[in-house]
Amino acid sequence: MGKIIMTGVDGNFGGFAARSIMKKVPFENLIFTAPNLKTLEQYANQGVETRRADFNDPAQLKEAFEGGEVLLLISMPFVGEKRRNAHKNAIDAAVAAGVKKVIYTSIVGSGDDTCESYEKVDHQYTENYIFSTDLKYVILRDSQYCEAMISAFEDAANKDGIVATNMGDGRMAYIARNDCAEAAACAAAGAGEDNKIYYISGPEALTIDEFVKIGAEVTGKKVAYSFIDDDEMYKFFDSIGVPRYTDGEWAESAKAFPFCSTGMVTFGAAIRKDQMSFCTNDFEMLTGKKPMSVRQMFEDLENHRIGTRTSTD
Repeated sequence: MGKIIMTGVDGNFGGFAARSIMKKVPFENLIFTAPNLKTLEQYANQGVETRRADFNDPAQLKEAFEGGEVLLLISMPFVGEKRRNAHKNAIDAAVAAGVKKVIYTSIVGSGDDTCESYEKVDHQYTENYIFSTDLKYVILRDSQYCEAMISAFEDAANKDGIVATNMGDGRMAYIARNDCAEAAACAAAGAGEDNKIYYISGPEALTIDEFVKIGAEVTGKKVAYSFIDDDEMYKFFDSIGVPRYTDGEWAESAKAFPFCSTGMVTFGAAIRKDQMSFCTNDFEMLTGKKPMSVRQMFEDLENHRIGTRTSTD
């Protein structure tokens, strides 16, 4: 196997994927990248080749990808045209640098034109752009991170005990972020088949009411679910200082929700309409492991909190 390039190893997802692949692949076959070399020192000190990768500079990005055969492209945390351009630059640079294969971390609902998620637009664009090239590919359509809803649960537990969302009776196979990162590391190391799409999901598709009841049972906290419509959900996020888009500023009171409200509200609406209820065994097939359940994550809360944003433009 040729060298494997990993982007975004300075982030929550990328950091776990980096540490995982270091257990699977000789260090001399790895190239870790991030926008800031300072954040890569821990890997350089262990003997992994590290390079700066500026997604806004296509020429520099080509240099960063030179000599690689496989690229793990971890999707950017910002949303909209900026992300689409960054992903396009990365794919163009990979082609120009002679990369043969790309693994892309997409999202459940991508590829479904009826899915109304704002987040999906960027991922569908990126997938289609990859398909338009001669690159081999593996697309990983990740379910919603369980940590995001654990954060909402704990926020509610510390306030009025109500998780108020617009998800209704729709189902989502919540998955641990680290499980998604593990699947990405395995795919980058060669697991799976070329030119295939995998749905990386948890072991069961739950309604948000079922999710909250599991959390309440495990933690002993009195938390319940209450349905609110899309407009009410926007008003809630506005009231605590969550920006509508990722180029806004998060208030201190919004730290439990490190995602833009347009993304969260439209994601919830897509769940309500059962546009994102995929539940598969693809994670186990790629990793040889069972994905963590919602109950297991609530039982290990300290290791399953969403954390802070790690966006680098």
